Amino acid sequence: LEQGVEERFAFLAEWYDPSAALLRRYQLLFYPKDGSVEMFDVKNQRTFLRRTKYDDLHPEDLFVGNRVNVFSRQLNLIDYGDQYTANKLGSKKERTLAMIKPDAVTKVGDIIQMIYDAGLIVTKAKMTKLTWKQAADFYMEHQSKSFFNNLMQFVTSGPVIVMELMGDEAVSVWRRVLGPTDSSVARKDAPNSLRAQFGTDGTKNAGHGSDSLASAARELEFFFPSTAGHGPSNTAKYSDCTCCIVKPHAISEGKTLNTQITHTLIGLCFNGEKAICMFNMDRANAEEFLEVYKGVVTEYTSMVAELCSGPCMALEIHGTDAPREFRAFCGPADPEIARHLRPTTLRALYGRNKVQNAVHCTDLPEDGLLEVQYFFKILDG
Repeated sequence: LEQGVEERFAFLAEWYDPSAALLRRYQLLFYPKDGSVEMFDVKNQRTFLRRTKYDDLHPEDLFVGNRVNVFSRQLNLIDYGDQYTANKLGSKKERTLAMIKPDAVTKVGDIIQMIYDAGLIVTKAKMTKLTWKQAADFYMEHQSKSFFNNLMQFVTSGPVIVMELMGDEAVSVWRRVLGPTDSSVARKDAPNSLRAQFGTDGTKNAGHGSDSLASAARELEFFFPSTAGHGPSNTAKYSDCTCCIVKPHAISEGKTLNTQITHTLIGLCFNGEKAICMFNMDRANAEEFLEVYKGVVTEYTSMVAELCSGPCMALEIHGTDAPREFRAFCGPADPEIARHLRPTTLRALYGRNKVQNAVHCTDLPEDGLLEVQYFFKILDG
């Protein structure tokens, strides 16, 4: 940059305008010096938003493919707006596949914490149970190895959690977090690594990471296909269940809250398998899902805006009286009230206000199954 010229980052962004049912394009400018934003309407060649300070957008949110919220508008960043931005922000960004193997699924809270601590973010996630054929397809390159059958048996023995991780040099960073393939070597050489902490041996080693950008592309396509098709299905059971959604603000807040919530939730004593899946909801889906609150609570429009402001994590939770028990565990909808009356509940601990109250849970017992189906059958179908 020339002396005296203020640094700014430029992106091409798309916004879906529901009233006109149109995709509108903007140039989004971000000024890191004071955290201000400015927007230009590409088609009409005019200023759409004058330069304004906006605290909820951070430099680490700015990469192509991400969805950001600017004054409650959901913008998809589809391209860099100039070469400077592409060079400065785009060059090292990579995507990689992380798999949490059956032996470490219960440690997902700790593992997500390690991912965020390493400067990576989770952009997609789901729990799935691999068939023998799917596992064999995924581990194709190991088919002639002596350990192949043991590996197949192990990765198909229970649910796994697969995630797309994104960040600077994500492939090598995630492999460094995992540590050496053999867990006992990891304990000696990299005691803080994931495998040192949660792995048993060379096969039961808690996690998997793509070994190159090419592998990452193939493996991500396997679990999260970009074209038609669906990838291995989620683990939802649709019986004795209730729906929990970790809201976008809780997932993005310092990235640490997410772990504590995920941690607490997964560690819950609800027995039986659960299902987990990350979603980026669009406005129409959020409105449809929250329709029971329309005209009932004044916060309805804000609730919709929150639910589609970024990724959310949906969980299917099991138990004989799951909707009622889990609702009690979440606490009153208003975190202020929760902090007075039920200080140990999720919303008392992690909620900000009635809209950003950390989690959504099914309110009416008879809706538990419907809400789980909405996420795991309709949206993930």
